[in-house]
Amino acid sequence: MSPLLCLILLPVAGAILAMAGFPARKMAITAAALNLLACVAILASFQGDKTGYQFLSSCPVLPSLGISFTLGADGLSLVMLLLSTVVTLAAVTVARAPQTNAPWFYASLLFISAGAIGAFASVDAFFFYMFHELALIPTFLLIGIWGSGDRQTAAWKITIYLAFGSFVLLIGLIGLYLAMPVGARSFDMRAMAEHAKLGTLFAHDTVHSFSIFGFEYLSITHAQIIYLLLFLGFGVLVSLFPFHTWAPQAYASAPAPAAMLHAGVLKKFGLYGIMRLVTPIFPPHVAAPFNTLLLVLLLGNILYVGFVTISQRKLDLMLGYSSVMHMGYIFLGILSWNALGLTGAAFMLVAHGLSIAALFALSGELRERTGTLDFSEMGGLAKAMPTFGLLFGFAAMAAIGLPGFANFAGELMVFFGAFSAGVRSSPGFNAFQIATVIGLWGVVISAVYMLRAYRRIFMGPLVDRWKSLADIAPLPKLCVAGLILLLLVVGFYPQLLLHLISPALIRP
Repeated sequence: MSPLLCLILLPVAGAILAMAGFPARKMAITAAALNLLACVAILASFQGDKTGYQFLSSCPVLPSLGISFTLGADGLSLVMLLLSTVVTLAAVTVARAPQTNAPWFYASLLFISAGAIGAFASVDAFFFYMFHELALIPTFLLIGIWGSGDRQTAAWKITIYLAFGSFVLLIGLIGLYLAMPVGARSFDMRAMAEHAKLGTLFAHDTVHSFSIFGFEYLSITHAQIIYLLLFLGFGVLVSLFPFHTWAPQAYASAPAPAAMLHAGVLKKFGLYGIMRLVTPIFPPHVAAPFNTLLLVLLLGNILYVGFVTISQRKLDLMLGYSSVMHMGYIFLGILSWNALGLTGAAFMLVAHGLSIAALFALSGELRERTGTLDFSEMGGLAKAMPTFGLLFGFAAMAAIGLPGFANFAGELMVFFGAFSAGVRSSPGFNAFQIATVIGLWGVVISAVYMLRAYRRIFMGPLVDRWKSLADIAPLPKLCVAGLILLLLVVGFYPQLLLHLISPALIRP
């Protein structure tokens, strides 16, 4: 059996045992812990001096259509698998069993993990897509059944938005499949990249012209149409501006473990998909006409959503908008289309996943203890919960991008990569450089809303009603401290991940 298949089956087995009547929490934690150990073992046996996928296994499903259940991992895949298993263990450990249907609650968390792991381990684009769709089902259930606030509206909103994004993405994947030579069509990502390298993908590309009353207003090639479909589909799934409004409300309404898994892991599917199915396949000249538009959209994530984040009065909504805002940085690195920017974007996938998971875990703990996350009702909690306040401070500093944390290293690579892309594209101060300079202000915006939130929650006089609050329990403390420790280790020694990520992002 492929070791990657074990990573998918272990959480599924834990979910089945939980639903069968075994202690749900114990089954979830055991399955997540075993999965993390298995992932570390796979990582230890990975041969970093070799390029391409390793641990390959394939089972034909529809050979006539070129669909096979193919699993494999390169450095980028392994980093995302490690992120998935780490956040899963943290999420199921900090999760508090609901009063109703606890086995199904823990099973849903494990099914999200299995879907994300299956997507990151898939080499076939069809199963890459299907695993993500399967992971969305328990996400909707967790929000709609066990969420808080206006959970039904949030569940329906995320369903509609992500269904639209998935539909657009599916059309793009089918278009990419049909662009391959007849007789050699396959959903295998390696085959797609190879045909792109040989020039047989879009070999007979045609120009589509659109006109009104005889006046032509748009000419676009078939390759550019598919590029836009893929980018739009993935962009909606990642909450690219202006398709971002589903995310903050969903995260605010979701149980903390569900928010940890979706914002920290599953949301990275779209960005990972762009790195797998867009940047290796489409040459820069196909994307170039749309760079300015996409730069404007990602600046919407950084600036517009950033200012909206500052205006929030509740911690859960602030963290939700913060997560959306930071997606703009990763898009900036991807659009740079060079090794430095792409590496920084991939690095930020891990850094953001760990930091936002830690913040949502602490937010969930705070909600459970106080029953509210409204800033106006907080104050002085560092006196009652000093360890909690210390952990939140570290997680907040990581999210801001303080030097020493992994987020800082990722942002640095993204900004340098994007600025250098602008230098090479044309002389003078151009769109990439302007976007990079404007995007830098996002760091200031992040500091404003995060430090203000910390001051309102933990500083000042202690509110009387919170004087009896106990500090954070040992198990959640250990989980959050572990996430922060990983951010520090990778931040001080980025090469731990870079030697895995960089070879996987080399264009064919």
